[in-house]
Amino acid sequence: MSPAHTSPSRPDHSASPSLPTHRSEPPPPTTQETTKFVDDLPSDGQECETVEVREGENGGRQKWGRQIEFILSSLSYAVGLGNIWRFPYLCYRNGGGAFLIPYGIMLIVCGMPLMFFELCLGQFGREGPITVWKICPLFQGIGYAMFMISFYIGCYYNVVLSWAIYYIYSSFTHTLPWTSCGDEWRSEYCKEFNSRNCSLNGGIMNMTGECIFRNMTTEEEWDTLNTTTSLLKSPAHEYFHNHVLDITDGLHDMGGLQGNIVLALMVAWIIVYLVLIKGVETFGKAVYFTATFPYLILIVLLVRATTLPGYMNGINFYLTPQWDKLFTASVWGDAAIQIFFSLSPCWGGLITLASYNRFNNNCYRDAFVVSIGNCLTSFFAGFVIFGIIGFMAHELGLPVDKVAVQGAGLAFVAYPEAVARLPLSPVWSILFFAMLLTLGLGTQFTILTTIITTITDDFPALRGKNFKWALLGACIVMYIIGLSMATKGGMYVLQMMDFYSSTFSALMVGMAEVVVVTWIYGVDNFLDDIKKMLGFYPYPRQLWKYVWKYVIPLVVVLILVFTWLDFTPARYGDYEFPFWANAIGWVLSFSSVLLIPAVAVFKILREKGSFMERVKKLIRPLPEWAPPAEVCIRPNDSFGAKPLLKVTSFDEETAHKI
Repeated sequence: MSPAHTSPSRPDHSASPSLPTHRSEPPPPTTQETTKFVDDLPSDGQECETVEVREGENGGRQKWGRQIEFILSSLSYAVGLGNIWRFPYLCYRNGGGAFLIPYGIMLIVCGMPLMFFELCLGQFGREGPITVWKICPLFQGIGYAMFMISFYIGCYYNVVLSWAIYYIYSSFTHTLPWTSCGDEWRSEYCKEFNSRNCSLNGGIMNMTGECIFRNMTTEEEWDTLNTTTSLLKSPAHEYFHNHVLDITDGLHDMGGLQGNIVLALMVAWIIVYLVLIKGVETFGKAVYFTATFPYLILIVLLVRATTLPGYMNGINFYLTPQWDKLFTASVWGDAAIQIFFSLSPCWGGLITLASYNRFNNNCYRDAFVVSIGNCLTSFFAGFVIFGIIGFMAHELGLPVDKVAVQGAGLAFVAYPEAVARLPLSPVWSILFFAMLLTLGLGTQFTILTTIITTITDDFPALRGKNFKWALLGACIVMYIIGLSMATKGGMYVLQMMDFYSSTFSALMVGMAEVVVVTWIYGVDNFLDDIKKMLGFYPYPRQLWKYVWKYVIPLVVVLILVFTWLDFTPARYGDYEFPFWANAIGWVLSFSSVLLIPAVAVFKILREKGSFMERVKKLIRPLPEWAPPAEVCIRPNDSFGAKPLLKVTSFDEETAHKI
């Protein structure tokens, strides 16, 4: 490239040792449809501090209406169901308050840097997770892997939300249906009598409601009684499994469709479709609600929980530090895994959300706000959850650790059972499940935005007037797939997809994207690109350089190793998945990751020249990996300066000046 045609604001990426060759020669500038405004074109060759990009209203890609919409959407995406039903349980299991130390360290060395990394990648590239890989075309398969991970998650995530919708519907009654064992769905093990006094006095209540003490039976009879009572189920447990799910004995018996869940799932997809019907224009308005409403409900529930007996027992159990746990490898592994999956990197969502930012948006600040806000939400939610669990333990006369659960068991069994014991129980039930629904929708909106953005970036003809039809098609396809999880055996399918679709695959994708950008494209080049957006290098520059290049890959490898060593095959309750089901799960997991080498091989075969010539060409960034139009801003210049030149045709003379 001739020096005369090199923009003074564009760093010379060819100077980095990470790139074996110079950038591809860009094609001659062509007319742009978008109007660009240019401030004070430099004529003295002075180095630019940053590049400001100003796009007119007719730009082809949507933008957030206000920058707060991006922050709220990112927070709504990161803060999901796991913050409510997984983090508090992990905290108590891994040393209570002591767990916050490894959790905070993993946030600093892994979570926050990875979030900032993906926000920068999406904001600079202004593309979805597939087309953004113009930064290194050989590895565009990383984008396809992200797309598949989001697709898998989106298919089953709305099924969980359909349960919340059905519980909200069922709560509009004078007495919650799971308060007692209903005739239609109860089994012989359904227990609706209060065993608190019996348990506190060391006895066991038998199947008829009689309190039996150890000195009243023989040793053999006592053991038999223990075994029998372990089979007893609460009305809330029976309602969820026998009525809502009508669950079968295993994958060998899928049963028919559950009509209530089929209808609720349709409602969930209609909500998602209507919110996203105009892309980020309507999505940006919805997040004002989805990102703030859960906090309002959490505060209301916390105030109520503090008035319940047993609240402090639950909080003490949640926070009491067990310092010896810090010397256990599994605690650090759990902290790293929770941070990694809580912020939801490597699914393509963060890249997608950032791609709708203004080019000069301060994503450095946003990464701190969202990642810290997400972790504080998890910690705050623990006070609500364990306060209620403490109350539940008090009511049952049991230790807190006998009541504490995680996952769907917490949301759809333990918590409903607790609120059924409160005055005005339908009100508290509606508030809790409305909060769950809102949290889940915030994540689902971004997941589907990622999917539809990927499709429309690959096929621009589907933008504009055709966008709503592309969105409708995606919703219908994912709804149909979700119907397999709305059957009586659908819970097993959902557990298998959740277990395999986004654990190992997301970790491997995360490793690949960081290594490709920092080692092949070059971490110095990437930092230069960030400076063009922000006007400064992220501080301290050397720290970010080494964290991205060495620390994050090392941490992800350690998480992978720990996850593999700690691996146990998928199961649900007492049901262990058969070998063939686990085999299908592994196929599902690697179906996304294998797209990385598959796409690379496909691209190499399409190129001309020797093998090394093809590879060298494909690892160069494309000319499009640059701002759409560059405006040099000198030191101390204001971004708000009045434009002196309006450019509607990007001719060669203007390109030379810019």
